[in-house]
Order: sequence, then C-alpha cells, then structure tokens
Amino acid sequence: MKETAPRKGTVTQRAIERIKAMIGEGLLEPGQRLPTERELAAQLGISRSSMREAIRALTVLGVLEARHGSGIYVTRLEAGDLLETFGVVAGLSRGPRLVELLEVRRVLESTATALAAARITDEGLAAVEGHLAAMNATDDPEEILVHDLAFHREIAAAAGNGTMAAILDGLSSRTFRARIRRGHREEGAFARTRREHAAIHRALAARDPEAARAAAAAHVGEVEEWLRAQLDG
Repeated sequence: MKETAPRKGTVTQRAIERIKAMIGEGLLEPGQRLPTERELAAQLGISRSSMREAIRALTVLGVLEARHGSGIYVTRLEAGDLLETFGVVAGLSRGPRLVELLEVRRVLESTATALAAARITDEGLAAVEGHLAAMNATDDPEEILVHDLAFHREIAAAAGNGTMAAILDGLSSRTFRARIRRGHREEGAFARTRREHAAIHRALAARDPEAARAAAAAHVGEVEEWLRAQLDG
C-alpha cells in the first residue's frame, strides 16, 4: 500500500506534533522507550489507529524506531538520520529545483571548507590528499566521482558540524548524476575538476579559511553554471 503523509490538521498530524513536542520538551529522551500504543493514545486522547499512523510516520522520518519484541523507541536523533528524507527530495529534484539545491550546496560547502581549513587535523588533511591523488591517478569517470564525494565528505567532517555535514552529504551525493552528465558531455570537465580540487587542498594545507571558502565556492559554482547553461539551452 502506498504511504502518504498525514494531512495537516488531522488527528494523526496533531498526534505527530504532540509526540514531537514531548521529545522537544525532554519528556521523551533519545533512546527512551515510548509508552505502549494504548497508553499513549489514552494519554493524548486519540484513537489507537490514529496513534499507530502517527508512530508509523515518525518512524519513516527517523524520529522513532520499532524494535521487534521490545517496543517503540526514540532514536538517537542524529542529524544524518533525520535529514535522510531531505536527501531523497534532493535526489528526485530536476531542472530549476536542482539549480536551487546547488546554490544551497555552494553556500554550505564554502562555509564548511572555510571551517575545515581552521580545524582539520593532519590525519584529515592526509585523507583529503589521498582522495585527490586517487582522482588524479585515473580517467574512469565513476572512480573519479567516488573519490570526489569522499574528498568532500572528509572536508565536511573536518568542519566539525554534524548537521552541516549531513545536509552536504545529501546534496553532494544527490548531484552525482548531474556531474556524471557533465563529465560525459563537456570536454575537459574532469581536468578542470581536478584543478579545482587541488586549489581546495592547497587552501586547506595552508590553513587559510578565506582561500578555502573561495576555492570551494568556485568549484560548486562551476557545476551550477554548467547546469544553468543546460537548462537555458
């Protein structure tokens, strides 16, 4: 059966908001077991069927998890889990909406890279350099893109902001197809990508946040500009 989001204003939607409020107010903590479906329905004054729908919806969103034979629990509420649905939206977006997502990525990527320049460890920098070397050592588009993604994930992790890293992971991986099309259609695109990544690495190695910000913005901007041209054409 096809899953549909509860309509705003319905009993189920109100139950969802009540449970979220309980978590937000600390009445339910990450990792804590919820009262039984019957108890929670009675507590909130709704039917068990509406409560069941609310729990199902919050489970899909990554807020709750069902443990077989144990009950329903609040998840760890990690950013990566809660933002998974955002990544799905990004992955399904096309045309002008994909350009908008690239604009968001450009802003966040440049900020994360600037933070990473100030915070990255020697080990983190070595990992970034390793992915850059791997990109330079192959002409296989798929392999280049795998290391491209890993390169940016290392930088996002080094920035020290888990929520930003989770958003960027969704944006970066979901633009995978756009970059593949660019690599196949535009001659010299991968050579330019290598140069852009090298500029980001140099700024990180120099521990220069502003140079890192500019290099990252220019890199994502290239993809964004290419996609705009494809749409205009």
